Amino acid sequence: MKSICVFCGSSDNVSAEYITAAREMGRILTERGIRLVYGGGKTGLMGAVADGALAAGGEVLGVIIPSMNTPALAHTDLTHMDIMPEMHARKARMHELAEGYIALPGGFGTFDELFEALTWGQIGAHEKPIGLLNVKNYYVPLLAAIDHAVDEGFIFREHRDALYCAADPQKLLDAMEDHRHPNEAVKRWMRQV
Repeated sequence: MKSICVFCGSSDNVSAEYITAAREMGRILTERGIRLVYGGGKTGLMGAVADGALAAGGEVLGVIIPSMNTPALAHTDLTHMDIMPEMHARKARMHELAEGYIALPGGFGTFDELFEALTWGQIGAHEKPIGLLNVKNYYVPLLAAIDHAVDEGFIFREHRDALYCAADPQKLLDAMEDHRHPNEAVKRWMRQV
């Protein structure tokens, strides 16, 4: 993987552990020669992941919309900033630029971006790896809900197993590097077999 899109929260009112983990994620991406693609913000985990990558000498590409491209929200020190006209175009551009996706802790926007990537993988629109950086067990309740959906027959086990999760960024990236897309499950889901 040469580029990873990171989805994460922009709130500053969160535990310092989340901010530290985001900064570390950015640094590790750079050390592994991976370009960071993200939403272009300077606050919360968004700013921290970008700062971590930039401080390590990494390439950081932000993708933002005009209403968020303000002095209060937009990171001004990125390698490059793409300004897209609206949110759908913004997400499409981030997907286009990424060879994988990682969700750090976040809220509705992070969940939206994560589930869109998962859904597109489920129907075969991409074969890219998707991971969760499970800082402070943030994603344990969400994973329990997903596992319940598997148990109830709404999600194939292969699709669940293709969502990688680790608290350590290196272990998460190692798992994502070994990703094998569940093509047979995609065919079953799309009723192609």
